[in-house]
Amino acid sequence: MAVSVFAVLASCGNNQSESDGTVPDQYADFERVPLSSKIENVQPMTGIVLWTSLANPVLKKDLQLEYTYMGYDDICKEKDVFDWTPLDEVLDAVAGRGNQLIVRFHYTYVGQETTTPDYIKAMPDYEETVGLSEGRETHFPDWRCEELQRFHKEFYKRFAERYDKDPRLAFLQTGFGLWGEYHIYDGPFELGRTFPSKEFQTEFFQGMETWFDDTTWSISIDAADDTYAPFRKNTSLLDLRFGNFDDSFMCEDHDGYNRQSWKFFGEERYMTAPFGGEFSYYTDEDQEHALDPEGMHGMVFEDEVAYYHMTYIIGNDQPSYQTPDRIIEASMSMGYKFAVKDFRINDGKAAILIANTGAAPIYRDAYVALEGALGDYNLRNLMPGEEKWVEVTSSGITSSSVPEIVCDHLVEGQKIEYEADVR
Repeated sequence: MAVSVFAVLASCGNNQSESDGTVPDQYADFERVPLSSKIENVQPMTGIVLWTSLANPVLKKDLQLEYTYMGYDDICKEKDVFDWTPLDEVLDAVAGRGNQLIVRFHYTYVGQETTTPDYIKAMPDYEETVGLSEGRETHFPDWRCEELQRFHKEFYKRFAERYDKDPRLAFLQTGFGLWGEYHIYDGPFELGRTFPSKEFQTEFFQGMETWFDDTTWSISIDAADDTYAPFRKNTSLLDLRFGNFDDSFMCEDHDGYNRQSWKFFGEERYMTAPFGGEFSYYTDEDQEHALDPEGMHGMVFEDEVAYYHMTYIIGNDQPSYQTPDRIIEASMSMGYKFAVKDFRINDGKAAILIANTGAAPIYRDAYVALEGALGDYNLRNLMPGEEKWVEVTSSGITSSSVPEIVCDHLVEGQKIEYEADVR
């Protein structure tokens, strides 16, 4: 069973300031103001994720994230003609429920044709491979095609131009192979043909680093496998700012292959980009018992969340096995969790001691605010287990002022809460 100091921090419960006697000198003569607050809901950009198309409509109201696959040909069918309407419609529907979207585009889906744009499929030098995967006829794109390579980079460049700052979008996943999960474990794998060459992958990842400023993109931990990806031979790529996702989270042998793959990409990567994934589908039991309070396979979900600094997990089947209360409880163990441990004011100035008692940071800019003024510290930089004195200056600050946490990357109805028991 994985145990982490962050799990201990998150379970403390009492956030009354313990900083008496250690208040910075510049705040020593400030008046301490009582403050009481509780986190009562799943926090934005965190928690269990339900599919947009299949998810429980009632539970959606209590969660914060939804997920969808999309095909590249949903957006583009003619060269350099990109119609983002299908994605915008999904984003609008999700935001209308007060949630945010995680999206992954794929070319290859077991039992289906590829989503390569029609104009590329019609080119004389483009030849797809058709083979069996999981016993079903499956089509694989032809990565020898230079136009497919050009299109793929252009697609994400245009995606970034349009959605990089869009609050409807929480996170972006990307990848190649089956479902974009960085493998062809069953089917005709040929590097450079049914799977892109490592040289092209390198160009693509370097492009992603320049195209996206705010959106954190993630790739599967299966990209740790040298069979598919360039990271082991070109370790400089590990310096790029990307997150990871694990599509067999909490499987029986998770401490083996999965753990080694996580470690390869760096255990501190969560500091700049999110860790997420999906509950294992290796067996029906994995889905049925993943959120059992007593755990399964020697693992308890909340302990694994803390150990891996998880921000989200796709768990669309969980409403079939767990109560809404349990799903919400599990969601609230994920991602960031803010606690105000001290609150002091003096002559139009406030000093607030804020901690992150969660499993991960928040991955968008966020600030403590009072009377319309922002604090002098970006909470994006507050790591789990850390605390920071934040100063806010405004002539309107009084003993009745109540701090809030503001973030531009929220949709209507979302609010970042915090714990406080300052007396």
